[in-house]
Amino acid sequence: MSDYTKPALEDLIRTIPDYPKQGIQFRDVTTLIADPVGLRTAIDGLLWPFLKQNVDVVVGIEARGFILGGAVAHELGRGFVPIRKKGKLPGKTIGQDYTLEYGVDTIEIHADAIAPGQRVLLIDDLIATGGTADAGLELLRRSQASVVGAAFIVDLPDLGGSKKLRDKGVLVHSLLSYAGD
Repeated sequence: MSDYTKPALEDLIRTIPDYPKQGIQFRDVTTLIADPVGLRTAIDGLLWPFLKQNVDVVVGIEARGFILGGAVAHELGRGFVPIRKKGKLPGKTIGQDYTLEYGVDTIEIHADAIAPGQRVLLIDDLIATGGTADAGLELLRRSQASVVGAAFIVDLPDLGGSKKLRDKGVLVHSLLSYAGD
């Protein structure tokens, strides 16, 4: 038996001030996912509300959503579909522009990745303004998916992203909340 104790998730998340620009407190989950117990705890926490939701496929948003979403898909025994930045997917895609708190970008999904009516769980590491998650939601709805919910390790509720998704009827689950960011 190991003497390693289960860490609190918030103790494993590194905060980097003024990144990527002045005034932003960047919540870096790479330190959490580098810890084996932290990673297991986060994956279990992300998937537990959806265990009885008959999820057909897990979708993760580039880039940390790939790591987390792939692990959630594995645990649920489901497939994984990536949402990537523009120009990264080789097949026919559909795209959606979105605004971050520090810029504008486009994400894409393969046009044939989701069958109409498939029950989808959307995963990413963090929700702030909700621009990326909302764009992902729009791609899934354009793909005629049934979105079961969206799960994140970190929610920055003061920036309104989780509320934006809830206002669109999406069940939003997060493991940690940092108010005032």
